[in-house]
Amino acid sequence: MPETQTPSTGTPKAAADAAEVPYDLIELLFFAYRDFVGDPDRILADYGFGRAHHRVLHFVQRRPGLTIAELLDILGITKQSLNRVLKELVETGFVEQRTGTQDKRQRKLHTTPAGQDLATRLAQLQARRINAALAGLEPGGVETVAAYLAGLIDPAERRKVLGFLAPRA
Repeated sequence: MPETQTPSTGTPKAAADAAEVPYDLIELLFFAYRDFVGDPDRILADYGFGRAHHRVLHFVQRRPGLTIAELLDILGITKQSLNRVLKELVETGFVEQRTGTQDKRQRKLHTTPAGQDLATRLAQLQARRINAALAGLEPGGVETVAAYLAGLIDPAERRKVLGFLAPRA
């Protein structure tokens, strides 16, 4: 089946028929993700870190005092997977664990100044890429992109995930 083009941009148009596989959008998402994480990947490699380290660092930076249980819920990974990554971030001085004030069994996670610097550096790289892509959109485009991305989240998790987001300034 020949691919149709969007008149205004010349980019492939998604299949209108729900039964049709939108390979063009699937591939665009793959390439967008590759480039979105590629910039941080190069910096993380200098520390011997990978994408799992980036995700942990990101959410700990964004939510100081996050518990291990909350982080496991956000990331949707096993405790074993998190323990390895978290141990490395703690041992290298990017994250610290503090005992909970009400529940001494709780471990609250915080980025150290070095962790804050690295998390901010990585976020700024990704923000530049996002902002450059958004700059070319028509009015209302940012809301459309946000709605599209939210629509990709599992409906059973969507409300919870959207609740994690800070309001846009």
